[in-house]
Amino acid sequence: MLRTVVCRAGSGILKHSRQTVPVFWGTRAQQRWASSLPMNTVVLFVPQQEAWVVERMGRFHRILEPGLNILIPILDRVRYVQSLKEIVIDVPEQSAVTLDNVTLQIDGVLYLRILDPFKASYGVEDPEYAVTQLAQTTMRSELGKLTLDKVFRERESLNSNMVHSINQASDEWGIRCLRYEIKDIHVPPRVKESMQMQVEAERKKRATVLESEGTREAAINVAEGRKQAQILASEGEKAERINNAAGEANAVLVKAEAKAKAIRLLSEALTQQNGNAAASFTVAEQYVSAFSNLAKESNTILLPSSTGDISSMVSQAMAIYGSLAKKQTRSAVEGATHETLEPLLEGSTVSETELKD
Repeated sequence: MLRTVVCRAGSGILKHSRQTVPVFWGTRAQQRWASSLPMNTVVLFVPQQEAWVVERMGRFHRILEPGLNILIPILDRVRYVQSLKEIVIDVPEQSAVTLDNVTLQIDGVLYLRILDPFKASYGVEDPEYAVTQLAQTTMRSELGKLTLDKVFRERESLNSNMVHSINQASDEWGIRCLRYEIKDIHVPPRVKESMQMQVEAERKKRATVLESEGTREAAINVAEGRKQAQILASEGEKAERINNAAGEANAVLVKAEAKAKAIRLLSEALTQQNGNAAASFTVAEQYVSAFSNLAKESNTILLPSSTGDISSMVSQAMAIYGSLAKKQTRSAVEGATHETLEPLLEGSTVSETELKD
């Protein structure tokens, strides 16, 4: 009889404990933060990366660590089960206005982890809803500080600012935000068209700039080529003129040497026997050759009075030659100094004038 009463009482207690299990974590939003609440079976095994919050007589008692744990029936019960793993939350799409008054539709993904199960259980009623609302309001305030162009360029800085702002508010909840990532950014159709036009204009501008730079580089290259060609041509002309001048100078020297050699040979020939006859023959030959070239290059001709008398012309030329030779000999003798003639006059009765004569 006693066993029957105890069994009935125990079954009643178990039924009562099952009925009084709190339904706080029964909502869909809270199922991510806690699994189904376990019953107090005296001996409990807590899984890894989970924290069970135990209340004794409705008041917080302790947090069960992973592994074997023993509770007092009826007095102790598991009130919250917190997961210590990294949790991913989808932040719903929301509208935000940028600094240049452009309305955007933006959504993201939030990564967080529970660091203090006590604060996460008793510091906020619905942690997921609180963090989601905090992320949305923070995103609106951060987007209001940026223009539309900076929103696309500074997504990393925007994400870091979001994490910093969420962590400042979620420290009292025992939650740590690890990172925030923006998924999609939707702009109005008109703004999208204007952005597309801006991109096309920028591309056309770049193409025009590149084309103008190419034309400028081509003109510079052509001018440099012409400059180099002119420099090389002038250097070639300079070298050609130098070579021509050197050739002409060498030719003049050769002609002068040949003429000097001819004069020397002629003078030697004139000093030999019958030299005057040879000179007379040469003058007569040149006289005849000169008359053969008359009136070929000019219409004005000056002729001597006795053009037909070759012998008189030759004798006249030889007389001129003889007088020039005599003057040269006399000037050479007169050029001798008195010191040169003085040894010759010593001991002689001949005067210096007679010696010169």
